[in-house]
Amino acid sequence: MTTDLPIASSNALSVRLAARSGALALHTSGLASEHVQGNVVILPEVLAADFMRYCQRNPKPCPLLAVSEPGDPYLPALGADLDIRSDVPRYRIWRNGELVQEPSDIRALWRADLVSFVIGCSFSFEHALLAAGIKLRHIEQGCNVAMYRSSIETAPAGPFHGPMVVSMRPMLPADAIRAVHITSRLPQVHGAPVHLGDPQAIGIVDLNCPDYGDAVDLRRGEIPVFWACGVTPQAAIAQARPAFCITHAPGAMLVTDLLNRDLTN
Repeated sequence: MTTDLPIASSNALSVRLAARSGALALHTSGLASEHVQGNVVILPEVLAADFMRYCQRNPKPCPLLAVSEPGDPYLPALGADLDIRSDVPRYRIWRNGELVQEPSDIRALWRADLVSFVIGCSFSFEHALLAAGIKLRHIEQGCNVAMYRSSIETAPAGPFHGPMVVSMRPMLPADAIRAVHITSRLPQVHGAPVHLGDPQAIGIVDLNCPDYGDAVDLRRGEIPVFWACGVTPQAAIAQARPAFCITHAPGAMLVTDLLNRDLTN
């Protein structure tokens, strides 16, 4: 079920309230477009230090925006009236590394030892690309961005390791060059691309079969442009196989009160 809020005029709190009420259960690309969106990972406190080090060692796919205190579902640095247990449109529940459930609310699963991590999201740098007149195919087609597990390995920390997940946007070469310059100024939301061109060079066999999100058209004269993606922790969680973990569903982000314009270096 999707929200009736107008995409262009919806603000961060209205998007969170729509998720909280169950009116928004799909991807958040294009919603509250001036606001920073975040990937979410929620782990037991016993694993929090290892995951923090994993993020610090892999700042391109895992740029940390905020970390909660154990058991505290509120992140006031990211927004007023923000509850991590209900304000993401769709969550993923992992047990022993296996995806077991995709609820729209996790209040019944909340525990006193859970620590929330919010990681920068490429939906924020998309706002800068669109403002520069660079068209984004998945927004044109009304679908989620395409994401792939690459052959680029992340730096391990404790039990966390695995491939970097990348998001892909088709662009004309001239737009790709501009996109590199624009996103390089936004390290808190993945920064510059990690690869341009041949997908097989980073282990992606078929662009029409993304591991997450939706396939989009690659048209004549365009090249695929790949950015590090905040879904990378989900690949690391599948490798680490924690007894219990919660993440966002790919594309269904936490919309914060932070403004994209404040992220520029």
